[in-house]
Amino acid sequence: MSDMLKRKNKKTVRLGEYDEDGKLKVPHTYYGIVKNMGLMFQKIWQYKKGIVLLFVAGAVTQSVMRYLWSFIAKYVIDIVQAQADMATKDLSPLFQLLLITTVIELISVGGNTIIQNRVYYQFNYVRFKLMTEKNDKLLSMKYQTLEQQHILDLHQRAANSLGGDWQGIGGLMNRSFILLSLAVTMVVTATTIVVLDPRLILVLTLAMLINYASQRWSIRDDKKHFWDASVPIRRKMDYMERCTQDFDYAKDIRVFSLQPWLLQKQKGILKEFEGMYHKGRNFWLRHSYIYSTTSLIASSVMYYILITQALGESITIGDFSLYLGLCSAFSMALSDFYFNFGLIMQASDMTDDYRTFMDLQEEEEADYLDISVLGSSYHFEFQNVSFRYDGAEKDTIHDLNLSFPEGQKLAIVGLNGAGKTTFIKLLLRLYEVTKGDILVNGISIYRFRRADYFKLFAPVFQDVVLFAFPLSQNVSMERPECTDKKKAEECLIAAGMEEKLKSLEKGSDTEILKVLYDDGVDLSGGEKQKLALARALYKDAPIIVLDEPTAALDALAEYELYQNFDKIIGNKSAIYISHRLSSTRFCDKIAMFADGKIIEYGTHEELLEKGGEYATLFRVQAQYYEERGEEDE
Repeated sequence: MSDMLKRKNKKTVRLGEYDEDGKLKVPHTYYGIVKNMGLMFQKIWQYKKGIVLLFVAGAVTQSVMRYLWSFIAKYVIDIVQAQADMATKDLSPLFQLLLITTVIELISVGGNTIIQNRVYYQFNYVRFKLMTEKNDKLLSMKYQTLEQQHILDLHQRAANSLGGDWQGIGGLMNRSFILLSLAVTMVVTATTIVVLDPRLILVLTLAMLINYASQRWSIRDDKKHFWDASVPIRRKMDYMERCTQDFDYAKDIRVFSLQPWLLQKQKGILKEFEGMYHKGRNFWLRHSYIYSTTSLIASSVMYYILITQALGESITIGDFSLYLGLCSAFSMALSDFYFNFGLIMQASDMTDDYRTFMDLQEEEEADYLDISVLGSSYHFEFQNVSFRYDGAEKDTIHDLNLSFPEGQKLAIVGLNGAGKTTFIKLLLRLYEVTKGDILVNGISIYRFRRADYFKLFAPVFQDVVLFAFPLSQNVSMERPECTDKKKAEECLIAAGMEEKLKSLEKGSDTEILKVLYDDGVDLSGGEKQKLALARALYKDAPIIVLDEPTAALDALAEYELYQNFDKIIGNKSAIYISHRLSSTRFCDKIAMFADGKIIEYGTHEELLEKGGEYATLFRVQAQYYEERGEEDE
């Protein structure tokens, strides 16, 4: 059940599909430029309708700026030539023309600058909204799905497609704006040029078609051999950046003198990226040779036709200047059009990456049961449950059978790697079983909506995560307007943080971490774990799960904390995980795990009397704590 993603479109690389070299392919769907442009306009209309009018107005003002002076130059030359044959020179028509042209130019430049800035700003707004949609998609995906490398690579591609103004959907928007103005320019200039000699249009168009074909060839090679191939390397680069900049790594890096090794590792990754980058640039070097050659030939033919027309007196010097300017404007507009259209195709290919990620569907039961059918008591049962991680050679949990009735205090113990945490993740539906089933009140847990099922549990994990929220919100894990500050403070006190709470000037309003606020505070390891316990108390769910949250405490402190916490939660069902057997003696039942199986099950006294693995490990640990206590004395 771990590979339960499906795709909507046909031209798709599906999850779990391998290439000829046996490498797992990253899912990808080809949507095409028409569909991607449709998505772009849909999102623009959804988030910024007013941008459409600016879009058209900006295209017109840009186009006017491109060919205006070509017409003006003709009339200037005609006026000068006319005045040259007159005895009395009157330059006022020339000055009037230049004045009118300057006013038009200033209006066009000013209006275009304002419109451009506004359009690009609103394009960015739409792009940021799409980044929010991507993040929302990522946050809603199954925990187990996020552990798959090809899904991480796919997300990295989606992030790359939203990473700038000129790539992915950002590139589609910005370059579509440019294309529209170029199209207006080409229509105006081509209409005028055709009147003189249609061959000019044919020559310039042919040259640009060759350049466009070369560009598309380069874009496809660049996408395949650089952008896509470099995704795993970019992920490594991002990881190394986090290692060198994240404060959580700072102590270990300095204490263990990891700087040389980290820098060497980073240089190796950058060297690998540099090789791919140069390979990608070579594709564009090839294109630049083709572009320069075809452009030179087209320009030569254009000058030949115009000079021939001028020498044959078919056109005046002013006309020559006009047609030369219009041909240059048309050639540049056509060249820019094909260039930008090619980049739009590239942006469309990157948009495919974004849409592939966004269109991933996680299969769920079509017919959900309402969680209320379970009533107010919950009996869980693992039936022949096995679980294997993707790519693993053997099961982490194998053929597990266990019953967990309402109100029971169950201890899960065992050495590291025994499968304790995996068992909890299966119970919480962070993982889905590979084989077997998990029942609650006789119903498969997969018959309920995941969000509803999560409400049954108040988990406290070993790795306590703090968020850059106020302390009260770090307890409630809810929005400010939904947070009961008084309740949060009571839970903090119950979890043993009364002294810390009193020491904070802003109390439970104190910001945690210095990421967003300079006056934010950090918490010690023990304080983090107590805060996590306060979260569990605040949620007030019917089942409490403690997955070794006290690993940073010594054995005696852990034992006392577990005892006190057990008194606080009263008759609630609870699962305590620990590799210290002395900490969970108070539980109703103890399940000892080894190699993904339950090797012993019973009360503390029963397991000691049995004299098996549990009793042996308990005596070893008890002896250690006793010896350590004597040494401390």
